[in-house]
Amino acid sequence: MKYPQFLKEKGTIGFVAPSCGCALSPYREAFQNALCKWEKSGYGLDLGPNCYADKGIGISNTPEKCGRELTEYYLRKENDVLISCGGGELMCETLEYVDFEAIKKADPKWYMGYSDNTNMTFLLTTLCDTASIYGPCAGSFGMEPWHPAIYDAMSLITGEKSSFKSYGKWERDGIKDEEHPLAPYQCTEDLKLRSYCFKEQTEKENAQMVETDKVNMKGRLIGGCMDCLVNLTGTRFDKVKDFTEKYKEEGFIWFLEACDLNVFGIRRAMWQMEQAGWFQYVKGFLFGRPVCHGQEMMGLDQYQAVLPYVLRHKVPVIMDADVGHLPPMIPLICGSMAEVSVEKNKMTVKMELL
Repeated sequence: MKYPQFLKEKGTIGFVAPSCGCALSPYREAFQNALCKWEKSGYGLDLGPNCYADKGIGISNTPEKCGRELTEYYLRKENDVLISCGGGELMCETLEYVDFEAIKKADPKWYMGYSDNTNMTFLLTTLCDTASIYGPCAGSFGMEPWHPAIYDAMSLITGEKSSFKSYGKWERDGIKDEEHPLAPYQCTEDLKLRSYCFKEQTEKENAQMVETDKVNMKGRLIGGCMDCLVNLTGTRFDKVKDFTEKYKEEGFIWFLEACDLNVFGIRRAMWQMEQAGWFQYVKGFLFGRPVCHGQEMMGLDQYQAVLPYVLRHKVPVIMDADVGHLPPMIPLICGSMAEVSVEKNKMTVKMELL
């Protein structure tokens, strides 16, 4: 696994928009405030041509121009790390225009983003054997004041920290809008982690996943937004089985979270990834709060959407964690070796660059 150099003091941050850019309010104001904050901290800025573009469908520009920008700015010597401007809907269409072979041969560089950026964070790791950061996009750094999770993301990309703890509360409904573009997270909901471990079959009971308040798992982190992952499954960009075979001795912690998928969509996604052989060497699962948190359809909730598939692998699982679309989110190094533990409703993630 190739690990990039961390962002140094007075280093240069590059920005790209392979998904949506920051052309419209409140994203533009938040991005501009983030740029000011970084500049005041002494960092150089290197903005790609699509950062303020609004010419695409679900992305900042045409797929060709987005793919070209992503490749050029990854290979570009004028920046030291890349942070995506934002998420979106159709970053997958840019992939055929990204030169992954050139990226694979280049010096590794940190790329940070989440949601639609799974198309880059996941493929950097599985195609290019290069670690990436599943963390907040650039606009989040414009909030006033910064949430501890934003400080954590910055401390990760600068190499100051690699161990993080859950934040205690989360945001169900944000107030960021055109009138409040710099609004911070409104964390009003108490964190309520749900963890399960495997229980062997007995004479009286079938094998099952039982809830517990203490869980520990170790393995190589891999994953992202399920909406994007299932879209990649079975395409020419799907080299997951080769990747997992290479690192099978360490095994994997799959971190997964869902944006647009309802509980049945999550269940179908688990089936598809399972059938594709992605979970062959899994050591544990880490699920973020889905946007459909609390939803139930035809007797199926977010827990039973995934637990039957976890049961097949006899591994522990942590659910409703600080990962993904319902902030705050712990920044995760995709490709790193990690130990994830829960005890009494507190989660700790320790990552090593091995």
